[in-house]
Amino acid sequence: MDGLTAVVTGASRGIGASVARLFGAEGARVVVCARTREDVEGVVGEVREAGGEATALRADVRDERDVERVAAAAARDGPVDVVVANAAVAGGTPGETPLHEESYARFDDTVRTNVRGVFATVVEHVPHLADDARVLVPTGSVAREGKPGTGAYAVSKAAAEGLVRGFAADLSATVTGVDPGLVDTGLSGGGGRDPADVAPMFRWAAVEAPADEADGEVLGLRAWKRATR
Repeated sequence: MDGLTAVVTGASRGIGASVARLFGAEGARVVVCARTREDVEGVVGEVREAGGEATALRADVRDERDVERVAAAAARDGPVDVVVANAAVAGGTPGETPLHEESYARFDDTVRTNVRGVFATVVEHVPHLADDARVLVPTGSVAREGKPGTGAYAVSKAAAEGLVRGFAADLSATVTGVDPGLVDTGLSGGGGRDPADVAPMFRWAAVEAPADEADGEVLGLRAWKRATR
């Protein structure tokens, strides 16, 4: 990833932080953001200590003006090569949040962050994308398989996959959903793989997966392992 510019939203912890660290170690100039700048400064410090280049910014993906500033900062020295629209919230307790018990406020915030946030992240970066840019949107099986207690989070991931297909049809960039399976983050309720163990999957999706097979599709663990074994 030497010389590439990558943006990772929601990079203060979990998958976003692990992806940012790996991209930085691989030579990318990484721009990371979260709702509180202090939350991502630690990640940036780790990237820099390892010899990488990284920038921390405060941005709430629910506000397109914030995302516009992130995109402009990332494109300061040239086009953006990779965007990982990772910022997301789970709302209630994973597995214990029936959809019919979601409050309107929590439903709205989940959709605003996980769907509108992805929409804003992609739209605001479009003017700055390299010709062969990749846009990655984390997703999961809850987007396609009904599971009890997954509430608005599952709905939002289904909608995010719809955005992947729509943007893939309309943009020259390669837009891909990435399903790493169950990962041990605050969104999963515990259990699953260590985020650091699935970060290489995002690197593969960003620079190695064939564009014609990835565009508008969801790449899962099986495809990654088959391609890299």
